[in-house]
Amino acid sequence: MKFLLASALVAGAAAFAPNASPKATTALPASKYASEVGAQIPLGYWDPLGVMSNIDNDEKFDLFREVEITHGRVAMLAVVGQLVTRAGIHFPGEFEGVAYADIPPGLAAFDVMPDGLKADIFATMAFMQCGVRNIEGTGNEHVGDYRNGWIDFGWDKFDEETKLKKRAVELNNGRAAQMGILGLIVHEQMHTNMPIIGQL
Repeated sequence: MKFLLASALVAGAAAFAPNASPKATTALPASKYASEVGAQIPLGYWDPLGVMSNIDNDEKFDLFREVEITHGRVAMLAVVGQLVTRAGIHFPGEFEGVAYADIPPGLAAFDVMPDGLKADIFATMAFMQCGVRNIEGTGNEHVGDYRNGWIDFGWDKFDEETKLKKRAVELNNGRAAQMGILGLIVHEQMHTNMPIIGQL
């Protein structure tokens, strides 16, 4: 019994012993791109699938970043479009005999939308993807910079720190919008009556 009591006291005293100093580590960051725009609080560098861990190719990284920015921009427009149409705001008039006000929001719109309107949407997407982004101009300062001299919003007047902050904000808003539009689509398909989302 005395032995058990002494053992318990020694074990309890060990809890108050100072921690051993941590050993230095030689671990490298997951990717050479871990300090690029978008790696910031609260997530830091986020690559849960390790897509970039084996890539040491700037062109491929730039392609992935351009795709991420493009999808983020489209998702931001999609979220705003969902909210605006669910609020009852529509273009006036009609297209091929179908009133814009009769076209429902979300994926249900494709069942009601005339084929000509669907063709217009895809033609606009193709034009934006293949035409506008390749116009030489004052842009091309970074991946996703499509300014081409027509629309600038005073970008050249910002200092480098402000530009980096605005690029990070756009990237993170795009990431959030991608999750947001997927959530809205899922709720739409579930025909949910959840508060707020289900009432939109």
